Amino acid sequence: MSVFEIARLIHFLSAAILFGTGVGIAFFMLMAWRTNNALHTALTARTVVLADYIFTSTAVIVQPISGYVLIRLAGHDPFAPWLIAVYALYVLTGAFWLPVVWIQLRVRRIAEDAVQSGNALSAEFHKLMRIWFVLGWPAFFSVGGIYILMILKPDF
Repeated sequence: MSVFEIARLIHFLSAAILFGTGVGIAFFMLMAWRTNNALHTALTARTVVLADYIFTSTAVIVQPISGYVLIRLAGHDPFAPWLIAVYALYVLTGAFWLPVVWIQLRVRRIAEDAVQSGNALSAEFHKLMRIWFVLGWPAFFSVGGIYILMILKPDF
């Protein structure tokens, strides 16, 4: 394998991990929220936060590094309009992902506290989960847009 092929493989796999982990986390958090069960939600949120740290955070770091290497090796203009659009969508994704991570940490704590106290999940928990749900959509579509741009590399 050439250096370019290795860089492309790393970039592709980290993109798949980023997208796949995001979709998986969203699915499991949504399913836990729907149960309205504090214990189930606390356990799910604990796992989701761990997955975000291990997989999503790693992919978020690897993506721009491997992307830069690919741009250099492929001879692309780093200021090509399609790449500028990719950068913008990547930043937009991060702008929505960071609050989502904070919310996941907060709802994990609320759910754990509810389990400890024997109380139901609070109104604050449900409000945060609604915000979490809304913030997930722009991040999801931004990553989808990045995939489209990376595949098509349009001249616009």
